[in-house]
Amino acid sequence: MKIFLRYSWIILVYVGSFLQLNAQTITEIRSVSFTVSDLKEALKFYTEVLPFQKDTVFILKGGNIQHLFNIQDTSLKVEVARLHLGEGQIELMEFHSVNNPGRKIPADSRSNDLWFQHIAIVVSDMSKAYQILVENNVTHVSTSPQTLPGYLPAAAGISAFYFRDPDGHNLELIHFPAGKGNPKWQNAGDKLFLGIDHTAIGIESTRSSLQFYRDLLGLNIAGNSINYGTEQKHLNQVFGARLNITGLKVASGIGIEFLDYIAPSGGRPYPSDTKPTDLWYWQTTLKVSGINELYQKLKKDGYSMLSDSIVEIGTLVEGAHLGFLARDTDGHFLFFVEK
Repeated sequence: MKIFLRYSWIILVYVGSFLQLNAQTITEIRSVSFTVSDLKEALKFYTEVLPFQKDTVFILKGGNIQHLFNIQDTSLKVEVARLHLGEGQIELMEFHSVNNPGRKIPADSRSNDLWFQHIAIVVSDMSKAYQILVENNVTHVSTSPQTLPGYLPAAAGISAFYFRDPDGHNLELIHFPAGKGNPKWQNAGDKLFLGIDHTAIGIESTRSSLQFYRDLLGLNIAGNSINYGTEQKHLNQVFGARLNITGLKVASGIGIEFLDYIAPSGGRPYPSDTKPTDLWYWQTTLKVSGINELYQKLKKDGYSMLSDSIVEIGTLVEGAHLGFLARDTDGHFLFFVEK
């Protein structure tokens, strides 16, 4: 009987720990937002050069917004434009703060720096999409579109091209051949630009990032590839690039992709003093069930919290009422929201 009671206690402790860990659930990777220097100019690029559709433009201000972004400035005002492409959504944010002027993206930023983040825009015809960018004198990162070779079985046949918007934010065009990527991208009809497949982030360690995104947040691994070779070098413009790439997803929304540079070394860390007014600031919005439990878990485990509490977020995210901002293991900002 003593042995039975002892093991019953162990089982209860284990189940209790499991329920506590899974008290929160990520239900959707909703959107990606980033800071721009001039909202009107950014809108021209994203709606005229790229075919994003403008949904709405609104202004955020007040005490809750100051607490959300941890900017203690009563003059703070954030102009936000919500855009969509297919089912994918982004927000462009222009911050106005007397006490917190934004900093530009470093001119020498490289794809293996840990503040690197981009969105991958799916196209049905890479040559036609690339020609539109050329005609609009878009800044290249890649030398030209690159088709990944057959010796990379998980990525073979996928073509991609890196470029930048006027503020220097990295963007990617990507084309999936039949049998690769989400099957929905094969149903393009007559559309050229289809939507957003994922947001990619630079990371230091796949193992550490999986402990955060998979084990703590509950995202699922969707795929993995080790990419290298001439095409990868010309795509990223990082000499000798060898990457461990891991894709993650949940039931709804876009994916998150890890870019773990096995080589070369020397990628710089995400600046610890980053503020949302800085132009390299991106935030990925994740809808969560159990936001209070998640906030307490992240705080208890010592993760960096940008928001000092859970706050009412106004109109920032459709279908959500509460939210907070935190940083992952490499410093990327995540915006957790709940109805």
